[in-house]
Amino acid sequence: MATNFARAHSADIRLPPLEAFVAWAHRILDPATPESERRAIEPRFLALLPAVRALGVFEPFELRDPALRAWPADEMATSTGLV
Repeated sequence: MATNFARAHSADIRLPPLEAFVAWAHRILDPATPESERRAIEPRFLALLPAVRALGVFEPFELRDPALRAWPADEMATSTGLV
């Protein structure tokens, strides 16, 4: 399985896709995350959607934050041509 880098506690660490997705979701939702960092994370976060979706994560689980839940759903619908 491919690994991704995620920033956690000011250190770059390698994470499997699901762990990187969760780590980046936390950073995106953290009000203390600078906007520049959030914008740098967004494309990496979205790039993980196919892998996270292929793992079946969104079948038994749902993102709690309404905005964060809608954003990947919109991106997945757009990328699969459902919109």
